[in-house]
Amino acid sequence: MTVETRYAHSPSAVAAMSTSQLRDAFVADLFAPGEVRGVYLHHDRILALGVSPLAEPLDLPVPDQVRARTLLQRREAGVINVGGPGRVVADGSDHPLAHTEALYLGRGTEQVRFVSDDAADPAAFYVFTATAHVDLPTTRIAREQMNVVEIGTPDASNHRTLHQCIIEGRTRSANIAFGFTTVHSGSAWNTMPPHTHDRRTECYLYFDLAEADRVFHIMGEPDETRHVVLADRQLVASPSWSVHFGAGTGPYSFVWATAGENAAYDDMDAVVTADIR
Repeated sequence: MTVETRYAHSPSAVAAMSTSQLRDAFVADLFAPGEVRGVYLHHDRILALGVSPLAEPLDLPVPDQVRARTLLQRREAGVINVGGPGRVVADGSDHPLAHTEALYLGRGTEQVRFVSDDAADPAAFYVFTATAHVDLPTTRIAREQMNVVEIGTPDASNHRTLHQCIIEGRTRSANIAFGFTTVHSGSAWNTMPPHTHDRRTECYLYFDLAEADRVFHIMGEPDETRHVVLADRQLVASPSWSVHFGAGTGPYSFVWATAGENAAYDDMDAVVTADIR
């Protein structure tokens, strides 16, 4: 297990950062075969993990950053499988997860194990955790149980499909909103036009990119933007004051996950595209 700590940064500090400093502050590589890797963010105390089991299962670790008996003693988690078929065993209950199927793990879940069905086509579990104030039931979220929303247009190069997995009115959480978006063929932009939400931190995990493709992810204040370039299965964290949108050189999807003051999906402040600098 390797878990890095990332501290919070102000808008003025980010505006003065170099490319390498931006990457050190906001970008993380979470996936390595047979390992658990993570990043602990002082932005809203988010802990994000990549769990990559091969022939042997991997257990949910307890990083020193959370100082808890079990990781979910005071936390809840959203899980999505961005690899081959696998299973999550939570307190003895088996939850199979195919590619892009999801799971909500409630506060107080004690034993969590991650399994790949085939080491030659391993699962890759993205685990997004945040502090929770209430116990809610563990819930498997198959594709047919997600709320699917079509958004954008081909003419605007932002046609995409949102799959809302953990969201108010469907799968409940204390603090997390969680799902994934697939950009349609011929479109490039995600989350365009963009927004901020000063009450929550958001993380993007880009996945299903070809090896040669990249996503140019835009961050920073709307009138003082910066960018980082991301490959398959790389995570970028977006502070509450920052925009978060990007464009890819080829087909891609991304997991979006927020935590902070509330779990309301539509709690956002629109940014006028013409005002972006």
